[in-house]
Amino acid sequence: MEYLNQIQRLNDILLTEMPEYQPQAREFRQDTASQRKLLRSLMNVRPPMPLKEKFLAMQDDFLSAERDNKGVVDGTALPAVNGHSQIAVWKGDITRLKVDAIVNAANSALLGCFCPCHGCIDNAIHSAAGLQLRDECNQIMQAQGHPEPNGRAKLTKGYNLPARYVLHTVGPIVQGRVTHQDRRELASCYRSCLELAAEHGLESVAFCCISTGEFHFPNQEAAEIAVKTVTDFLWQDMSIKKVIFNVFKGIDETIYRRILGADRTAETCP
Repeated sequence: MEYLNQIQRLNDILLTEMPEYQPQAREFRQDTASQRKLLRSLMNVRPPMPLKEKFLAMQDDFLSAERDNKGVVDGTALPAVNGHSQIAVWKGDITRLKVDAIVNAANSALLGCFCPCHGCIDNAIHSAAGLQLRDECNQIMQAQGHPEPNGRAKLTKGYNLPARYVLHTVGPIVQGRVTHQDRRELASCYRSCLELAAEHGLESVAFCCISTGEFHFPNQEAAEIAVKTVTDFLWQDMSIKKVIFNVFKGIDETIYRRILGADRTAETCP
């Protein structure tokens, strides 16, 4: 009951801020699952604006308890694959990973996903981190004064995530056949994230499958670009101790393990 009460108090505060959503909110049942869905929906649609300390304290207590209940996974302890001492592959929820930074596949506005309860990684990360993440992203974008170009990276705090930081990068949207520019921009996403992580002294980074799914980059080719770009970087810069390729689907796990296995075979062949 206390869990439901927490959710309802948070919903009440958000609906006071955004009274235009009260008619839709009344359509949600009063059970825990429905009210939790309402809370995530309200957090997703809330525009960047000043955050009240009372709400933040309640939100942080709530999200940190959810984080602990889901179970935190120590990314640095994940086993390396196929002799690649700095690389791991892990299938699961990236918001559970305790690493220096996780990578968010963002859009050019860099404010998170505004579609209530959408299944994209951008929505998942912002929903688990809390509303401070959108606020910090907004400050970055206001200072920048223009949409985020493809292939670059921005660093924010992780807030209620187990990860200390989030690296935000915008990958290419594939329309039809994959172009040379698409490939170049995707490689730049991985390289820019690693360069920014190294610049800030971060030693462990977990990548999602950038530009696949909603952005339509073919999974196999995207993984090939990801592995090549990361391995090339790790050969040149030893400051990053662990890179995790985080996947959500079994097909992506198979692809990454196959590529990394093939890489090992190539390295050991005369």
